[in-house]
Amino acid sequence: KPPCPGGTFRMLALILAGGEGSRLRLGEKALVTVAGKPMLSRVIEAFAEADVEPVVVTSHKTPFTRNFCRANDIEFIDTEGAGYVEDMCEAVSLSGEDGPLFTAAADIPYLTADIINTVRDAYFKSGKPACSTWIPISICEEFGMLPRYKEIINGVCATPCALNILTGSLAGEVQDEQAVLLNEPGLAFNVNTREELAAAEKMFEALGK
Repeated sequence: KPPCPGGTFRMLALILAGGEGSRLRLGEKALVTVAGKPMLSRVIEAFAEADVEPVVVTSHKTPFTRNFCRANDIEFIDTEGAGYVEDMCEAVSLSGEDGPLFTAAADIPYLTADIINTVRDAYFKSGKPACSTWIPISICEEFGMLPRYKEIINGVCATPCALNILTGSLAGEVQDEQAVLLNEPGLAFNVNTREELAAAEKMFEALGK
């Protein structure tokens, strides 16, 4: 694989977009727009800017997302749509990637190349087979978000973000991971509800994006 700017090989990013988005109730969630652009497009652009190859993971539940990928010449892998973890493991297998790769949700519109580069650098420095990304609960609370899962990371009460690195050959197994705690307000926005969508729109307006 060709080297990326950081001196490592070019990585793959599996962007999970095979769920129905039942809580949001606005059709296929990956195509819901934030500040005039589909969330999926924002995530794809962030990975591409970080020189990571984006591949969208679709299912029978997301035919419009699949067609969106076809129309825009975006690589995709179609899975059974059994669930986030199940689809991720299936997509890793179908990708044929045995080494490290990113996994991310399609509904984190504030993902940036800088965040991706920070996580990638921390992963390679750690020497561990996997890496998870976290933000302090206090950041979520500032925006009225109430995360369902909490854990103490580096002495801070934190919640996981939908951005990880894993080793493909170990997919489906418990992998020793480096936990990366980031003070990135944008990562608080994992858009699953109308309220979270409204909050994300408001933040984009405040940033002038």
